[in-house]
This record gives sequence, structure tokens and C-alpha cells, in this order.
Amino acid sequence: MSKLRLLSERGGAAGAEFALLVPLLILLLFGIIDVGRWMYLYNRADKATQMGVRMAAVTYPVAGGSNLATGVNSSYLGVGGLTQGDSIPASAFGKITCTNTACTCTTSPCPTLGTFSNADFLTVYNRVHAFLPEAQQSNVTIEYSSSGIGYAGNPNGPDLAPLITVRLSGLQFRPMIALAVPTMNMPDFHASLTFEDGTGAQSN
Repeated sequence: MSKLRLLSERGGAAGAEFALLVPLLILLLFGIIDVGRWMYLYNRADKATQMGVRMAAVTYPVAGGSNLATGVNSSYLGVGGLTQGDSIPASAFGKITCTNTACTCTTSPCPTLGTFSNADFLTVYNRVHAFLPEAQQSNVTIEYSSSGIGYAGNPNGPDLAPLITVRLSGLQFRPMIALAVPTMNMPDFHASLTFEDGTGAQSN
């Protein structure tokens, strides 16, 4: 075959063009799948925080547990001159942050924290984990902050009804095709509710 004829030959052009496009089509296909997987993980993580905070609102607080004298369960009778039935001002309570190892006062003022209740942390974590098996204990944070709701010397339960926030952070997404980015950091998720009966006896 002469060189001139070889240059003008068009047989197999479609196959060559298809071979060039296949990698791009595969990348596009897996990209669409990965977007769907990312959205699925996002929605499950968001739901997991909602269910976790629901559990935290109706069970013993991690800061204080079942001890009715410490942490979230502390009495405010006499604090700042409060008497029986007085509304507790929002400024009387700061923020308590609990991880899977301890609770700390991250915004003053805070009551005596008492003993960290690992059992009550696990109660919340297990609910989160049921909706998001990828979540580890280290990904979960529980916060108790002022809601402005509470009465000193409440005879029917804890004096305070703080705002509870369950946060999920540090989650990672692994695409099916890990080229330049083998993993992607997911945004932080959180959901909040006010404290309810605090024992699980009336709710949940």
C-alpha cells in the first residue's frame, strides 16, 4: 500500500475515536455514581445527628448522668440569690462539651461537672451509629448550652432544660475512582433540641 493511499485510508477511524472516548465516559459514569453516593452519605449523616439528639434529649445527660447534683442536673437553688421557682437566667449557664472520653466546660459559667457518664454517651452514640455505621465514637460530640429555660429548685426534675446539640465531624468520603483525591472530608453535621425529661422514663 502506497503512503498516499495509507494517509487517505479511513477504515477503523470510528473504533479509534471510540477508544479515545471510553476513558472519559467511564470517568463521567463513575463521577455521577460518586455524586449520588456522596449525597446518600450526607443525608444519612444528617439524619443520624437528628436521631442522636432526640435520644440525648430524653435520656440521662452525659455530664452528670443519673446523679441529680452535678453537671446538667445541678441545682440552682440559692445560686445568684435564686429562690424556689425563680426562672434561671440564660447567663447562669455556659456550655458543656462532651466527647467520647470526657466533658469539659467550654464556656463559663458551668456547674460542677461531676463524673463523665460513658454509658450515657454510648446510649447517644449507639443511636447515631444505627443510622450511620461509618461513624466512630471519636466523630461524635454532645454539647449542652443555655436555652434560657429552667426554674430553680424544680421538684419534678432537673432545674435546667439546656439546648442539646449533637455534632458529627471528621467524616470522610472515599470516591470509587480515587485519582487525585483518594478521600474527601465531609462537612460537619449537627442537630439541636431542648432537654426533656432527662431519664427516658417519660419520652423516647
